[in-house]
Amino acid sequence: MKKWIFTAGLAAYIALTSFLVYSFPRSVSAFLLFEASLLFIYYAPVARAAKLSLAAAVLIVLMPLLGTIEGYYLEVAIQIGIFVALALGLNIVVGFVGLLNLGFVAFYAIGAYLWAIFGSHQANAFISGGYFPLAPPWIFVFLLLAVAVGAFTGVLLGLPVLRLRGDYLAIVTLGFAEVVRALVNNLDKPINLTNGPRGITPIQRPPLFFQPLLEFLGFNADPAALYPVYFYFLVLALLLIIILVTRRLENSPVGRAWKAIREDEVAAVAMGIPVVRMKLLAFAVGASFAAAIGVLFAAKQGFINPESFTFMESIGVLAMVILGGMGSIPGAILGATIVTILNLQLLKGLSLWLNALRQSGIVLSVPLLGNFDLSQIPAQFEPAKYERMVFGLILILMMIYRPQGFLPPRQGASTKLTADGEK
Repeated sequence: MKKWIFTAGLAAYIALTSFLVYSFPRSVSAFLLFEASLLFIYYAPVARAAKLSLAAAVLIVLMPLLGTIEGYYLEVAIQIGIFVALALGLNIVVGFVGLLNLGFVAFYAIGAYLWAIFGSHQANAFISGGYFPLAPPWIFVFLLLAVAVGAFTGVLLGLPVLRLRGDYLAIVTLGFAEVVRALVNNLDKPINLTNGPRGITPIQRPPLFFQPLLEFLGFNADPAALYPVYFYFLVLALLLIIILVTRRLENSPVGRAWKAIREDEVAAVAMGIPVVRMKLLAFAVGASFAAAIGVLFAAKQGFINPESFTFMESIGVLAMVILGGMGSIPGAILGATIVTILNLQLLKGLSLWLNALRQSGIVLSVPLLGNFDLSQIPAQFEPAKYERMVFGLILILMMIYRPQGFLPPRQGASTKLTADGEK
C-alpha cells in the first residue's frame, strides 16, 4: 500500500511539474523541478517496474514533448547526456581504479575529430578523389570505429604510465591532453589534416531515416525541428548502453579487480590480480566511451576546433565525478547533471536577471545610503563570469564537508575485509 501511495505521489509530481513547464516555458525554476523528478524516482521506495515506467515516461515522452515547446530545454538535456557519458567514462578510471586522469578530454577530441575529418570536406585535403564527406549513414559505422580508436589510444596512454601514481600520473595525463590539443591545432601543415585553429565545418549529421514515415503519417516537420529531438534520442540511447556496460563491468570480476587495485595495489598483486591488464582495460573502456560521445558531439555541433577541448573541460568532468561520488554510477550521473545545470541554467539565468535589472531603470532608495541606480550595477558582477570560481568553491566545500560526494558507492557493493578477517 505504501509503495502505491509513493508511486501515485511521484506521478502527480511529474504531472504537476510538466504542467508548470508547459505553462511557463521560460521558467528555469519550473524546469529544475521537472528535472528533479528523476532524482525523486531514484530515491523513492517504489517497485522497480514503477521506477522504470516513470523514468521512461519522463525521458522518452515528456522531455521531448516539452523540448518542442522550448528548444533550449532540449539543448540542456542533450548537454547533460553528453557530460554524463564523459563522467561515467572518467569514473571508471578515477572512481573504480583510483587513477587520477587530468587528460580525459583528449579521447573526447579524438572521437570528435575522427568523424569531423571524414564527415566533412576536410579529408579531401589529403585523400584525392573527392570521396568526402561520407554519406550520413556512415556516422553509425564511425560510432563503432570511435569505440575501437578510443580504446586503442587509451591503451597507448596507459602503457607508459602504468608505473606512475598520484600526482605524477595526473601530470602525464595532463601532458597527453595538451599533446593532442597541440596536434589538432598544428596539423594543418605540411598536410592539412585538421584545418588547425580554424576548425572543421560543416560536419555531416545523421540521416533522418524516419522522415518518410512521418510524412506518410501526415507530419511534415522541418529537419531543423527534428534534429534536436533526434540528437536527444541518440545521446539517450548511447547513454543507456554506457550505463548498462558500466553496471555489468562493476558487478563482474573485472569490476572487483578494479576496486581491489584502488584499495591496495600491492595486496591486489599478491592476490593474483593482473594489475597491468586491468589498468589498461580501465583506460580503454573509459576512453572508448569518451570517443563515442565525441562523434555525436561533432555531428550535433556541426563545427569543432581545438578550443572545444581545453584543459578546463577535463577539470569540469573531474569535478562532476568528485561532486557526485567517485566510484558511483548514480553519483557520476548526478554530478554531471548538477554541474551542467549550474553552468547552463543557473549562472546564465542569474546573469540574464542581472542584465534585466540593469536595463529596468529602477532607482532604489536605501535608508542612510541614499539612492542607488540599478543601471550602475557593474557588468563584472555577472555570475556567469565566475563559473570556474564557483566550481572551485564547490569542490573545496565538498572536500571539507562531504569528500565522498553526494551519492557515494554503496559499501555493500564492495566487500572489504577487516584486520580480523571478518566481513
